[in-house]
Amino acid sequence: MKNNTENIVLIGMPGVGKSTIGVVLAKILGYQFVDADLVIQEKTGRLLKDIIAEDGIEEFVKIENEVNASIDTRKAVIATGGSVVYGTEAMEHLSEIGTVVYLELELPALSRRLGSLKQRGVVLKKGQTLKDLYNERTPLYKKYADIIISEHHCTIKKTVDKIIKELEG
Repeated sequence: MKNNTENIVLIGMPGVGKSTIGVVLAKILGYQFVDADLVIQEKTGRLLKDIIAEDGIEEFVKIENEVNASIDTRKAVIATGGSVVYGTEAMEHLSEIGTVVYLELELPALSRRLGSLKQRGVVLKKGQTLKDLYNERTPLYKKYADIIISEHHCTIKKTVDKIIKELEG
């Protein structure tokens, strides 16, 4: 496992807590916090759900890939959007500039946490279910992860502690 803690990159399904855990982790480490979804909204001047509704999923994934591939930061915790793993350039770049941490949560717990997927700007193809999305993305998250953190029965504090322990390990 590489130990490049220049940046910490959080990946995982929508609802696993990448943003929440990212903020707490950044405070503890004394790092900046970057929410890649907010960077996309700032650069495009549009909400994620509006980009998806108006331009379609393929265009959104293209924009997400470009924005994530251009993130240039030091000593930051970067919370990515759940669909970032569809962008090869983005994932290669994020892997180069930091340690990629996959926050893993089983489907039933994830399903309980999530509200409206459309409101969250979740990239779902027509007729695709959360289970379909989970099964499609999980191998990609595992492929890019330097560290996998199971959030099974974890509080925010416990998840953050696990990440720090792995980074120090």
